[in-house]
Amino acid sequence: MKKEENLIRYRSIPEIHEAFGMPKPKHPLVSLTHFDKDKPINPDRLPGYDVLDFYKITFISDSSGRLKYGQDYYDFNDGGMLFLAPNQLVGATDSSGDADCYILLLHPDFLHGYPLAKKIKEYRYFSYAVNEALHLSDDEKQTILSVYAILEKELNGRIDEFSQEVIIAQLELLLSYVNRFYRRQFITRKTINRGLLERTEAILDEYFNSGMTHDLGIPTVQFLSGQLNLSAGYLSDMLRSLIGKSTKQYIHDKLIEKAKEKLSATPLSVSEIAYQLGFEHSQSFSKLFKSKTNLSPLEFRSSFN
Repeated sequence: MKKEENLIRYRSIPEIHEAFGMPKPKHPLVSLTHFDKDKPINPDRLPGYDVLDFYKITFISDSSGRLKYGQDYYDFNDGGMLFLAPNQLVGATDSSGDADCYILLLHPDFLHGYPLAKKIKEYRYFSYAVNEALHLSDDEKQTILSVYAILEKELNGRIDEFSQEVIIAQLELLLSYVNRFYRRQFITRKTINRGLLERTEAILDEYFNSGMTHDLGIPTVQFLSGQLNLSAGYLSDMLRSLIGKSTKQYIHDKLIEKAKEKLSATPLSVSEIAYQLGFEHSQSFSKLFKSKTNLSPLEFRSSFN
């Protein structure tokens, strides 16, 4: 454990158990702990910020507190799930410690030799910010609790040669359910997300129309997600649910629209247009344009005229 200016890094699961005054886990690479009013989290033990060398999945079914993430807080009064990958920084909570929650800790080494070791990296919700947490319906909460019950029984029982296989099977099931529930969340929040889509379009229009591309280059996914106060992964998944395209694809589409305007309405050369749109080399612009339109910029200009 390394502590600097109220930042603590936990390198192993037994280490974090010891720091929080919890019993030593039966398995050094995976643990599931249930906290409630009878077994509360001691808020005095919580660091200002911590970084883990392992995955952390938090399921909060009831709470009156807030979790700190950067300089912001996330309200957990309605419960939800949070997902942290190794090496992500997260803050503590200002809760009184009586939240009903489950904390699942999973070291990457536990997955070695299993397909889940690779697949878990494909679940983008591990890169979502706290304000993009998964909100569960009552039925979904019961589904998650049923998986946790099996995990809890397996982890608290006798460890044998089948334990790892059974635990990983339940972890795969849990993460698949979460993936499904996030897709449902995108659908049920389409009204809100369509508002974000309109804001996304407005930000890009302003970026291209104000000439920012000339000074700052092509807008990046990180720039756009930052303007919207969303994580890059959440923004891309939201756009895919609405229009079937990632953020990068959406940016490129807007860029091609602007290029078409300049090719059809100005006498600027292809190189000048490429430069105005933020490309360092006109060849890169021409390659992207042709991949999107099946025409070179000059062919498009000729066919338009």
